[in-house]
Amino acid sequence: MPLPILFIGIAAATGAVGIGTGVKAGIDNANARQINNDANSLVQNAAETIDLQRTACGKALESLGQIKLSVLNSDMQAFLDSFSRIKNVDFRDNVEIDDLKHFHIDKKEFDEMRELVSFAGAVTGGIAAGSAGGALTALGAYGAVQTIAAASTGTAIASLSGAAATNATLAFFGGGAIAAGGGGMALGSVVLGGLVAGPALMVVGLAAGKAAEKNLDQAYTNKFEAIRISEELSAASLQCEAIRRRTYMFYDLLARLDSYFLPLIWKMEETIGTLGDDYSTYPTDAKKAIASCASIAVTIKSVLDTPLLTEDGLLTDGSAAVLSATQEKLLALK
Repeated sequence: MPLPILFIGIAAATGAVGIGTGVKAGIDNANARQINNDANSLVQNAAETIDLQRTACGKALESLGQIKLSVLNSDMQAFLDSFSRIKNVDFRDNVEIDDLKHFHIDKKEFDEMRELVSFAGAVTGGIAAGSAGGALTALGAYGAVQTIAAASTGTAIASLSGAAATNATLAFFGGGAIAAGGGGMALGSVVLGGLVAGPALMVVGLAAGKAAEKNLDQAYTNKFEAIRISEELSAASLQCEAIRRRTYMFYDLLARLDSYFLPLIWKMEETIGTLGDDYSTYPTDAKKAIASCASIAVTIKSVLDTPLLTEDGLLTDGSAAVLSATQEKLLALK
């Protein structure tokens, strides 16, 4: 009789272990599912945040591109038309006006301004005709002179539109939602400060789906990977925010410069109408007004020429320097 009782005891113990193992497996699977869900939520929230930043930054760059075109097509064109009518202009000879002694604007500067104006007119026409997609974003992100191809204006527009289509940074700012795989994500990368997050998003999504079928350790691995990706996306979001802030600053610079520029253009046109076109015969106040107008034109050109971003999507040091110098000049104009 003791033997059957022993077998029964062994069988019961074995059954208890089996039940315990099954319960633990269920708990582990449930924990794995929860960890994976949390990991996916972490990445999804970070992806949604950077998508919002991307959209806002793209719109800011478009707005900057638009004001660049507007200034070139209107006031810069009016300045060149009027200033080119004045003869015998040489600011260096005006030793009686201290702030003109070191100011000089040469033919090369004017040739570049004319090229910019011509380019802007062609881009505007291309946008109206629907053949310059991405031009405003590219013009906002990069310097105006930098976007002009050597061959012709037509080539320049093609290059500008092409840049928006092939440059990963511009594609990122002009493309679709991250969740849909749009923009730069379609290429598998976010080019912002060297961060590469695109492929990882897909990998985590696939791994998380299988993790519950494997074990708890895999779920923890997914969690650590999700944290890494989330941190990368958060860093990219901060970079987007920094780009957007500087873009707004450049927009504000151009708007404020233009508010000083236009009245001086009117003053110059009035001077030509009343005093003729010989600069050497103008009184001191008229000479100073003409020089001030030309000086602002050169400053505007400097702002237009300055790229905000490198090819890798980093803010340029040059844009920070131009921003500071131009803000100082605006303070002096008040």
